[in-house]
Amino acid sequence: MAFSILSRKQDIERLKNEKLDLLTIGGGITGAGVAIQASSMGMNNALIEMQDFAEGTSSRSTKLVHGGIRYLKNFDVEVVSDTVKERAVVQGVAPHIPRPDPMLLPIYDEPGATFDMFSVKVAMNLYDQLAGVTDPKFTNYTISKEEVLQREPQLKPEGLLGGGVYLDFRNNDARLVIENIKKAHENGGLMVSHIQALHILHDENGRVNGVHVKDLLNDEEFDIHANLVINTTGPWSDFIREMDDKQKVVPQMRPTKGVHLVVDSKRLSVPQPTYFDSGKQDGRMIFVIPREDKTYFGTTDTDYKGDFKHPRVEQEDIDYLFDIINTRYPEAHITVDDIEASWAGLRPLISSNGSSDYNGGNSGKITSKSFDEVIDIVDKFEKKEASHEDVEDVLNNLESTLSEGKLNPSAVSRGSSLEVSDDGLITLAGGKITDYRKMAAGAIALIAQLLKKDFGENFNEIDSKHLEVSGGDIDPNNVDATISFFAKQGIESGLSKEEAERIANLFGSNASRVFSQIGKIDAAPGLSLAETISLHYSLDEEMTLTPVDYLLRRTNHLLFQHDTINDIKDGVVNEMARYFNWSDAEKDAQMKKLNDTIDEASLKYLK
Repeated sequence: MAFSILSRKQDIERLKNEKLDLLTIGGGITGAGVAIQASSMGMNNALIEMQDFAEGTSSRSTKLVHGGIRYLKNFDVEVVSDTVKERAVVQGVAPHIPRPDPMLLPIYDEPGATFDMFSVKVAMNLYDQLAGVTDPKFTNYTISKEEVLQREPQLKPEGLLGGGVYLDFRNNDARLVIENIKKAHENGGLMVSHIQALHILHDENGRVNGVHVKDLLNDEEFDIHANLVINTTGPWSDFIREMDDKQKVVPQMRPTKGVHLVVDSKRLSVPQPTYFDSGKQDGRMIFVIPREDKTYFGTTDTDYKGDFKHPRVEQEDIDYLFDIINTRYPEAHITVDDIEASWAGLRPLISSNGSSDYNGGNSGKITSKSFDEVIDIVDKFEKKEASHEDVEDVLNNLESTLSEGKLNPSAVSRGSSLEVSDDGLITLAGGKITDYRKMAAGAIALIAQLLKKDFGENFNEIDSKHLEVSGGDIDPNNVDATISFFAKQGIESGLSKEEAERIANLFGSNASRVFSQIGKIDAAPGLSLAETISLHYSLDEEMTLTPVDYLLRRTNHLLFQHDTINDIKDGVVNEMARYFNWSDAEKDAQMKKLNDTIDEASLKYLK
């Protein structure tokens, strides 16, 4: 189904003329999760986003579907259990996106260390039990100091005790959003980007019944009416709540900024994702991740009060990360001149909750009695004196020293909040990318209940744990073979193996639709045939409206293929200008926007 500038015009006409069951404000991962479930249930629903889909927080994560092993430092089993179980659900509904990628956790003998060699083994065993990891390829193991240094010779040897290796998953955050959005649109939802909410509307009884908006592509303002409105705008949640002049709003968000920096793998070589303490006794841990012949590292976690629409990397951010990286990898000598790309994003933390995605606070320890029981059962399991069921029984009956171990009554996942204001505005905030499906399911259950109670509408429940996203028609237990099958279609049509595999990995089961264009269109000037068909598919079916949309959020080219960005940017802009019939002035403006984005990502302003 077309999902393009043409369908956008049609959808806007419907927004002006129909009363919806549900309007979602915010096109990041949370809103996308609500939209796909609402559409699958047959709700007449729409989603509006003031930027490109995922342009805010949801394209600026650490790009992992992370299991949260660090929470096991405090034996916060509940949060890890929830996270790894939900991660498995995400991998099932979007099997072409999260991919298993075992994580190395070097252990140092230093003050404030999260783990020692004993506790990391206990934590990893618990982690595997909670995640149901049984495949010998992915079960955890410990390695000696010598083995760690064989894998990563650049690591600092002083104080290194050894390491642990456990299962984690890499992610393509922006593509997870767009695949949910595409499926929601395919199922009848109206998904429209570059529409800004300006004011919350009310009926004669003072109940929320829509939003006054502006189309940022032509500055036209109009009203959208809906029985229910849900605010899923992440860090912007308080801004939307403040548009409701019938309510006195107490701010609930406390966003923090996270920064990631990309260098060539020749400057910092790691064979697998690596995760270690900052070494600064500040409670933070740092990721160093290989990706497409590049290495990226982060993250910071600092309170943020700047421009929410445009957070960027500042000098203090890189100073902090360089100090840690050059201490852990003393021969690397990374400087700002090595940075090829970067990104900064805001985490939508709720001020009443202390835990962020990766560098969170303590949400409670288990009692000493339960701690001893955990150690004992793990030891017995290792000696084959206890079964999986025995371990699960102990884990399911842990005693917490803090009541914070239980979810807040208004939460649908750890660190989230689902609330309805007195006049009916629903706000779903907080959480993290791994929990998006679960958060959306909680919101949809409430929405269905309200639509039935207040509007007499009935919708059949769905099992969103098995609701595939667009491109997800792949056996999650046989992903590599299925991706190879799709890639074979491209190879047989004349693409190289590398080109075909890249398309198959990027678009999943939709790769067939990409390859079907071969023979119908020719390679655009300055672009390969593979790049041309990828671009055209994205223009026709992924609501790609600008070169930055395509090169940053649809393909990650701008982040992880810095070496070739200058080779293709002219071809991309020229082909999009032809597709959209841009004037010379518009084409020049789009090229400037792309060059400015490349310069900012490469930190030209700090060099």
